[in-house]
Amino acid sequence: MFPLELFEIMLIGVLGIGSQWIAWRYRLPAIVVMSITGLLVGPIFGIINPEEGFGDLYSPIISVAVAIILFEGSLNLNFKELRDISKPIFRISTLGAFIAWILGSLTAHYIAGLSWAVSFVIGGLFIVTGPTVIMPLLRQAKLNPRPAKILKWEGIIVDPFGALLAVFAFKVIEFLTGVIPDITHLLLFFAASVFAVVLGWAFGRGLGWMFEEGHVPEFLKSPVVVVVVIFCFTIADIVMHETGLLSVTAMGITLANMGISSISDMRHFKENITVLLTSTIFIMLTASLERETLLQIFSPNIIGYVVLMMIVVRPLSIFLSTIGTGLSLNEKTLVGWIAPRGIVALTVSSYFATILLNAGYQDAEILTALTFALVIFTVVAHGFSIGWLAKKLGLSSQGHPGALLIGSNKFTVELSKSLMKADIPVIIVDSNWESLSLARKEGVSFYYGDMLSEQTEHILDTIPYDYILTITDDSAYNSLVCTTFVPEYGRTNVFKISPYTEYGNGYSSGVVSKVGGRILFDKKFNLDDLLEKLDDGYVFRQTTLTEQFSYEQYVAEKDDSTVFLYLIKPSGQLKFYSEEMRTVPSTGDKIISLTPPTKEKEKIQAKIESIRDINQN
Repeated sequence: MFPLELFEIMLIGVLGIGSQWIAWRYRLPAIVVMSITGLLVGPIFGIINPEEGFGDLYSPIISVAVAIILFEGSLNLNFKELRDISKPIFRISTLGAFIAWILGSLTAHYIAGLSWAVSFVIGGLFIVTGPTVIMPLLRQAKLNPRPAKILKWEGIIVDPFGALLAVFAFKVIEFLTGVIPDITHLLLFFAASVFAVVLGWAFGRGLGWMFEEGHVPEFLKSPVVVVVVIFCFTIADIVMHETGLLSVTAMGITLANMGISSISDMRHFKENITVLLTSTIFIMLTASLERETLLQIFSPNIIGYVVLMMIVVRPLSIFLSTIGTGLSLNEKTLVGWIAPRGIVALTVSSYFATILLNAGYQDAEILTALTFALVIFTVVAHGFSIGWLAKKLGLSSQGHPGALLIGSNKFTVELSKSLMKADIPVIIVDSNWESLSLARKEGVSFYYGDMLSEQTEHILDTIPYDYILTITDDSAYNSLVCTTFVPEYGRTNVFKISPYTEYGNGYSSGVVSKVGGRILFDKKFNLDDLLEKLDDGYVFRQTTLTEQFSYEQYVAEKDDSTVFLYLIKPSGQLKFYSEEMRTVPSTGDKIISLTPPTKEKEKIQAKIESIRDINQN
């Protein structure tokens, strides 16, 4: 008999990663696509029900996945980022969270019709946003650094606090209603929370020390991290439910700020794991919903609650908590609107629904429907609006996707000038001040520093730039930069100038194709060749393809020494030439090439003759 559990695991994985690919391909919010996919295969068509299929393992799988996702997010929380945003981050995470809790609880009572006890529990839980929903939106919208950092830090820090606040509210309710006779349980709750933080810090310090002292080999570092995260989460959660999230967050922040040399490798590995976990967990959660839950979502009290949470509670909590923090009105507006709820809200609310029902609060039956309504409405609304709103408020990169050029020389400066003429953001990065003199003279944007240094990572705003082009005279450095940024930018967006000293010799093609990014333009032309062409009078020329002048005709007429550089599609999409480029230019495309001076002279002469003919007629 065919094992149905195996089929469910396979289908969940395929649907999760397939949803991510569709979202990438058509530039849609990934969490929206995943949620819709889960609903289709779950409650709508009834193909799978992971909660029934996995049985008792369902909740532990979700909990461990959330712990790993939250830990991976906290690895990005370096305190050096807080130079100019520490005040708003602190205010939003404390005062803002408290205001959101109170206002959210009042809304749940008066609008959703919940009892005071259930309202304060769910009000505490719904202050969370979380990395599973915030990170994909930040990658999609290309926000300016300050609002992006605020949303990232808030999402990761407040995530465990939301769950703890819900636990705290429930403990207070038990004390006030006499279920707990004394205040001992409340004190134990605070002690367990402190223990979770200390435990996470201790595991983080211990793991960091072992890595730095060489007690863990390179090939075991990432597996060891995953196992330790699960161990840390489990120990804290056994002591007090929901403190495990706090523990793994503390562990991640500790590791992120220890300056461990191999932390970037672990981060890349865990980013890949997180994408897989996020995809599968969203499919599992949405596919496990009941049809009755979906129908409940459209009841007036739930819709009214969700709308007020989005347009009143969230903006008000942000505006009140950030008074005097230096945030502009536009930044407050954006941060006040963006607050999508995700996996933590869904998983923890189902836990409290059971606890509250067992305690006699029958109105807790609608918690699952209420939570999913808030999740799906915020995910869809914020997912589709963040890019548009950020551009309207001037808080995201505008125009075409940009290019970041590593290495300052005559060719990169001329290439930058041609990109600037096409209204494409461009910047040159070099650690040699003298080499940057030409860029400064020609008015090209530049950054003085090493692209691989930690200081550059925290100072240089790389959001406007979709492509990295390494064009220095050091082939090893070019490959190193490409290898470093391939996980972040993708292999198709990272290029290096040809390392060949002459065509067919030098580096072996097998090594070149595997180390670093793709070879830029053509392997026949290294940096010396391009600089030599510029010295010989070669010019940057733009050619627009038309129905009368096709790409085939253009290739046939071009000089053999012409170097194809890049093309711009009518949509504004930028594509750099390389031997691995599969795009065939079509009508409307603009091709920029490095052309021999004879071609340019012929073009000028043709224009002169054309003008002469017109004057004669």
